[in-house]
Amino acid sequence: MRTMKTTTRLILIACLALPFLSACQKEEAAPAAVQAPLTAPTTNDDNAWGAYLSDVVTRNMEGVTNNPYLYYLPAEDSEGFEGSYERLQAEVGTAMQRGIVEGNLVAFGSPASAKMADIVVAAFANVDPTSMKGVKVLFIGDAADSERVKAAVTPAGVDYRFIEAK
Repeated sequence: MRTMKTTTRLILIACLALPFLSACQKEEAAPAAVQAPLTAPTTNDDNAWGAYLSDVVTRNMEGVTNNPYLYYLPAEDSEGFEGSYERLQAEVGTAMQRGIVEGNLVAFGSPASAKMADIVVAAFANVDPTSMKGVKVLFIGDAADSERVKAAVTPAGVDYRFIEAK
């Protein structure tokens, strides 16, 4: 009999506590305030560009199941630009030839939009058709460069998205 009273009390306490627990969970599940998107830097500051590109990539992660790849090329007037350009061109070319698996996002962005577009076009020239189905490719740059990038990456079967750096 004593066990039955104890069990009944425990059930009653649990029933009384349930609304409080669910209210706490609802508060925790409330969405955080959404920050306004960053705007593209008007300077060639690498840190500002890094923050901007990270923000754009973060906002375009829907459907991505793996860590994104972000390729950044500094401004053409930065010290050592030619070396940076050549290293990035080799790195991107190698990565695209190896292939990117479904569920990944590959983002390209730079204050030197035309030069970044050159890198993307050259890298995708050696990619097998339809070998990157399910991969999202973001090109963050000038509208003038979007169509040639799109023409280069589309045969690989990617989900191409252009984000104007503004």
